[in-house]
Amino acid sequence: MKKVLKFGLLALLVLALAVAAAGCGGSEPPKEEAKEPGGDQGQTGKKLVVGSDTTFAPFEFTDAATGKYIGFDVELIEAVAKEAGYELDFRSMAFDGLIPALQTSQIDAAISSITITDERKQVVNFTDPYYKSGLIVAVQAKNDDIKSFDDLKGKKIAVQSGTTGAKMAEKIPEAKITYFTNTDQALMELKNGAVDAVINDYPVSAYFVKQGNDDVKLVGDILSAEEYGIAVPKDKTEVLENLNAALKTLKENGEYATIYKKWFGEEPK
Repeated sequence: MKKVLKFGLLALLVLALAVAAAGCGGSEPPKEEAKEPGGDQGQTGKKLVVGSDTTFAPFEFTDAATGKYIGFDVELIEAVAKEAGYELDFRSMAFDGLIPALQTSQIDAAISSITITDERKQVVNFTDPYYKSGLIVAVQAKNDDIKSFDDLKGKKIAVQSGTTGAKMAEKIPEAKITYFTNTDQALMELKNGAVDAVINDYPVSAYFVKQGNDDVKLVGDILSAEEYGIAVPKDKTEVLENLNAALKTLKENGEYATIYKKWFGEEPK
């Protein structure tokens, strides 16, 4: 009888231990759900996923020495995100993919020298302008035939896809337009003599020439006054308000001017 009792107690003990083991890690822990852009990031605040075409010096480009992204836009969005209390997630992508990425909520914002236009405002919102720019024509330094925009009729023109420079080129009668994914490719096509001109944002083309590309020159007047803004999806009004508030603070406390002078050597316009 004692043996039977001992055996029964032993069986119950083994069963209890097995149940306890199953409840203490025997199954996989619940997986963390993937967070949407702009989702809560706990102790670090809210994440801000920002897209940019990092081939547009001096606004956004890769430092050859460190491999890090640098430029006016990069430093500005870092300062804006910090001021607004966001954890910045900066991502490089093609310029013509930025607005589609905003529309599908793959990113929360885009900063990439994006000109504020009525057409773009139909599909995305923009912050207050943060930079005034314009378009310019670049040609080979030895070219004396093209002196302004008016001389581009029937010429071979290189542009970056999806830009206001491309839109301008499309208005030129009989122009033969070649589209590139970034401005560096368009300007190299000009240096190689494959095209007659490049229509691009003035500060970017001017920076390119200053980097030792003295076989390229800028001709004519700046074609149009343009303003850059940070683009935000239509449904992210809180993000837009936060970015505008941060941008306003940076302009008031002098940090915006400091970043501007670092990259352009002059006071903000």
